[in-house]
Amino acid sequence: MTNRELYTAIINANLSDEITEKAQSLLAQLNARNEKRASTPSKTAIANEPIKARILGLYTDEVKALTAPEVGSRLEISTQKASSLLRQMVESGMLTAEDVKVPKKGKIKAYSLVG
Repeated sequence: MTNRELYTAIINANLSDEITEKAQSLLAQLNARNEKRASTPSKTAIANEPIKARILGLYTDEVKALTAPEVGSRLEISTQKASSLLRQMVESGMLTAEDVKVPKKGKIKAYSLVG
């Protein structure tokens, strides 16, 4: 059971006013802490920004869509890291993804610039 579930259960249990108020206070503190965390980028996110800029730089030279293994190979990063960063860039609207057939591998995602 998480703290959030515990506090919510206490609030909904109609216990004494003192216990309910304490649970509401603790839940408000939890919400404030989580909101602060969400608004501050992590160290990893900050460290990945230069790599994302390098990924965008690849697309200024390329006309075709690139797969995560291609991006990883060109930037000398792992395929997994390239894939993760490419997905993040799709979510933020910088890139688009499409399925392409690769011989002996089946369908994989290829990424290209928006537009």
